[in-house]
Amino acid sequence: MDMDQRQFLEFLSASAAFSFFGGALTSCTSLEKWARGMAFKPLEASTKDDLVLAEGFSYKPLISWGEAINSKGQTFGFNNDYIQWSELSGSSSLVLWVNHEYVDPLIVSQSKRGESRTKAQIENEMRQVGGSLLKVDPSGSSWKVDFSSIYNRRLDAFSKIPFSNGEIIAGSSVAIGTLANCAGGKTPWGSFLTCEENYDGFVGEVEFTNSGKRILNSRVSKKYGWSKHYPRPPEHYGWVVEVNPLTGEAVKHTGLGRFAHECATCTISKSGELVVYSGDDSDDEHLYKFVSDSRTSLKSGKLYVASLEQGRWILLDRESDARLKAKFPTQLDLLIRVREAAKILGATPLDRPEDIEIHPHTGDVIVALTNNKKKGNPFGSLLKIVEKGADSSSLDFESSTLLAGGEESGFSCPDNLAFDGRGDLWFTTDVSNDSLHEDPYKFLGNNSLFYLPLSGAGMGRAHRVASGPVGSELTGPCFSPDGNTLFLSVQHPGEKSPSLKELTSHWPGGGDSLPKPSVVMVDVRKVFS
Repeated sequence: MDMDQRQFLEFLSASAAFSFFGGALTSCTSLEKWARGMAFKPLEASTKDDLVLAEGFSYKPLISWGEAINSKGQTFGFNNDYIQWSELSGSSSLVLWVNHEYVDPLIVSQSKRGESRTKAQIENEMRQVGGSLLKVDPSGSSWKVDFSSIYNRRLDAFSKIPFSNGEIIAGSSVAIGTLANCAGGKTPWGSFLTCEENYDGFVGEVEFTNSGKRILNSRVSKKYGWSKHYPRPPEHYGWVVEVNPLTGEAVKHTGLGRFAHECATCTISKSGELVVYSGDDSDDEHLYKFVSDSRTSLKSGKLYVASLEQGRWILLDRESDARLKAKFPTQLDLLIRVREAAKILGATPLDRPEDIEIHPHTGDVIVALTNNKKKGNPFGSLLKIVEKGADSSSLDFESSTLLAGGEESGFSCPDNLAFDGRGDLWFTTDVSNDSLHEDPYKFLGNNSLFYLPLSGAGMGRAHRVASGPVGSELTGPCFSPDGNTLFLSVQHPGEKSPSLKELTSHWPGGGDSLPKPSVVMVDVRKVFS
């Protein structure tokens, strides 16, 4: 038995499922053997320009980039990512939130690679990021958008969003816009959390000298060129944004710190405290935990960063450490520059911590570590955090690798995660289009959606359910309330196309059409039948 498999079985060893199925895994190496007894035959790797599903699965489109969502002329944004829903009281309908992470100027502005765009083109691009609120209604075994709903609206790079406690940051208590919205979370009271990740590509970054002088970092590329017409202070971005599903009102929460937030995963601890986990999606960055002062608010609380070596969450409070007090004039300064504070206190550098989900039965925290090529880890892994006493507010934990990526385990570069009602894990992959189909990723084919049973037939092996179109990434998996539908984003099909005349993808329209990021609904009842 290889080490990855042994670690996986150790993860399961406390469950009855391990006792019942444990002996079946020791000699399974082929895909067919791993799939024996499962409800479906896993999909082989694909390079087709299509959303390809394993036999027995089907999908329907929900909405695509550019579709009008209300009578105000607002349209569904570009590069949809994280998906979450909130139930409408007294109704079987949902309000769906969908992130819009970034734009491809070639597709959105139909400009040549590297070509400067007009102010009007830039403004159009700025309206394609942020997020969409959509009312969706049951439709047979699926869902459909109610395009006439009063709940349909957009947040974009022009939306005015205040800071949570009226803080003055870079001269203002209000940020203009939300952008680089990657993954997110949902609060216990039903609001959405959308996370600003790689904001520096839009607005650049700032650095601070030892004397505290603020300077714009000219080494950070503002690759979209928006600052030419709309210079914005970088400190206004990189926050967790809370969105009211019924009104679209939003606020940027400073207490959770400023960095490349991938997600903001909420849970209630055994002692009744609201806890939020978040990863900083960059090489050698860190894993964070926020423990709120209130079960019904994120306005204040304590922020911690993980030391895997110590098995401890370290408090990020300038009053608690003389080094922090000497470095940062105020706690708000620390929160704006939280990466610096984490490194001062010796937080563990990780391999791009992305999405985080909590096992619905055990409370174990699963973290997607996408990869770290500089450190010789091109495939990434799934990290398991077990909080002391299974209490999310504990300051002590144990950590281990749940499953490492690679050709033997059948996947690479895990990104977005979702648990189903049985406690099995679903996840998507994120191999960049600069590396996809090249060594060492050839075995993966196109980026895919995987199912990882944690008990029963096939447990311990990642089974491919879907393969995305050329150049795409599958993101934001989210189960409907009844668990029969998996909402799924198909992001950036055709990315890295050389030109409009040499598009690498024409999904979903086919023919000579432009590729369009879209949300689809995958019928997953096959797995649970």
